[in-house]
Amino acid sequence: MKYSLIITAGGTSSRYGNTNKLLEKINGKEVIKYTVDAFLNEVDEIVISANESIINILTDYFKDFDKIKIIKGGKTRQESVYNGLQIANCDYVLIHDGARPILTKEIIKNVKTSVQEKKAVSVMTKTIDTIKEVSPDGKIIKTLDRSKLYNTQTPQAFEFNLIKTVHEKLSGQNFTDDAGMVEALGYDVYIVDGDYRNIKITTKSDIDIAKNYL
Repeated sequence: MKYSLIITAGGTSSRYGNTNKLLEKINGKEVIKYTVDAFLNEVDEIVISANESIINILTDYFKDFDKIKIIKGGKTRQESVYNGLQIANCDYVLIHDGARPILTKEIIKNVKTSVQEKKAVSVMTKTIDTIKEVSPDGKIIKTLDRSKLYNTQTPQAFEFNLIKTVHEKLSGQNFTDDAGMVEALGYDVYIVDGDYRNIKITTKSDIDIAKNYL
């Protein structure tokens, strides 16, 4: 079976600051390089769907890797993933946030195994905080049952024809989660156990956390 990976790198890092968080160095190595390295020996091709402002930089970073392709991302995450699906050549596709550089080989292998059986899977962790539903005016409406709640991470993985069809049917919308798109059309998505260290770097303080984990 052939596996492709789409890395979403199309954001502007607006919540991070004046620099693109994917180019920030942790212990002397760029965030995006950690992300790529985690998958490099686990998939047949890697498509990085990138913000136009960093395409030349990424092209230089990965110029010696034939299996890595750099393409222009879209205005939304959904568009960026679909752009990657347009050129991916595989049986199964993994989709991963470029800003999640802390990923174990075990999780990747479990995702690859599970997607063959389940067709659609998402890495997730059990919610450890008490979650409350709150009204717009700040009033607590109710406390949700924590035992049923999970935090979504990436990678998510899908049978290629399934996720491509889903993206085509839901074209032009603004989903921020590919599993959510699959769910919206009535398909089942299953859990693969994640890792609480698999954080998404969003703010500068996350860099310090990632530095400790890495």
